[in-house]
Amino acid sequence: MRLEVDVAVAKVGKYASAESGDTVEIVERPHGGFSIVVADGQRSGKSAKAISNLVARKVISLIAEGVRDGAVARAAHDYLRTQRSGQVSCELTIVSVDMATRTLVLSRNARCPSLLRQGSDVIWFDDASEAIGIHRNTKPQIAEIDLAPQLTLVVVTDGVWSAGSLTGSSVLDLPVLLAAVDGGQGANAAVTADALLDVAVQLEHSRPRDDATVLVVKVCEAHSSDEARRLRMTAPL
Repeated sequence: MRLEVDVAVAKVGKYASAESGDTVEIVERPHGGFSIVVADGQRSGKSAKAISNLVARKVISLIAEGVRDGAVARAAHDYLRTQRSGQVSCELTIVSVDMATRTLVLSRNARCPSLLRQGSDVIWFDDASEAIGIHRNTKPQIAEIDLAPQLTLVVVTDGVWSAGSLTGSSVLDLPVLLAAVDGGQGANAAVTADALLDVAVQLEHSRPRDDATVLVVKVCEAHSSDEARRLRMTAPL
């Protein structure tokens, strides 16, 4: 069975902030596949962006050199802790489609859980995990899932996970919302990511209190023989 992977990111910055402190990067893996890096720098705005950029650049350079994801996360922690003297933190999530092992690998140094829908089952990856950059022995939480049809992984940052918690609105219910948006599992990743982010922003009355990012990775059965890879981005200028 031929599989295809569909990836999308939707993100907005904190309300009235000139720049989002969340950074998302994608890099091809030297042994096949690719990795998506989500870095959420401490605080928001330019200072947070500087931190998340620093971390994301280090991560993608190490992945491109063939370093395994767990070692990459540890090295990024050591690097940030050294560069900023253990005074700033960054939440880091790495999602890899690893063709050498034919697995989906999730590496988390983040307080926000990630959600995996596998067929009709919903699995939370919510083991306690510290942000990188502060404590000496910080390690990532790593999960590895065999690539198969009907896999949807959702990764979010604080601005999405905590949406509505202080505005008197309902708190975001990711499994319910995912079922509503993609109950038949036919929606593409971009539609799903946009819908999840839109609800989070609405819960904040269109004034997000934190930088908000949604990453959706879907694995499905390929229905054509098209071998082309495509990457699309839209952003306001």
